[in-house]
Amino acid sequence: MKGVANFDVITAIQHLQKAINAGGVDPLVLELVHLRASQINGCSPCVFAGVQSAKKHGESEERLHSVVAWREAPFFTEQERAVLALTEAATRIQDGAPGVTDEIWDAAATHVDEKQMSAIILNIAITNFFNRINHTLREPAGKAW
Repeated sequence: MKGVANFDVITAIQHLQKAINAGGVDPLVLELVHLRASQINGCSPCVFAGVQSAKKHGESEERLHSVVAWREAPFFTEQERAVLALTEAATRIQDGAPGVTDEIWDAAATHVDEKQMSAIILNIAITNFFNRINHTLREPAGKAW
């Protein structure tokens, strides 16, 4: 029975990832979302994997090193800034922050369509999901999955 449950979970995750990838969002933007949420949550394996994946998609060292300070860094587009703000607002729910305000939502919606917004939100959610699993299991950075 345990194997069936694991298969069901893996299948569900694969379907979620397929939906994210079908959303029409630039893969580099999705990588930035994953990296920023993982940084906020202090998930070292996801930060490590996110950096590696972003590099494979052609992301520069300069931008990767600046994601944590994207507001002050000149390397990000307006779309990326809006999506990173959305990522932070959706991820920092435990901080007592206001969450996704109308202003944050509207800024992101200015740069992406409804299908892309859905993919981005799902990407934020699945990243937070994996961050919490890795934290619970104490997964180390750099482990090959």
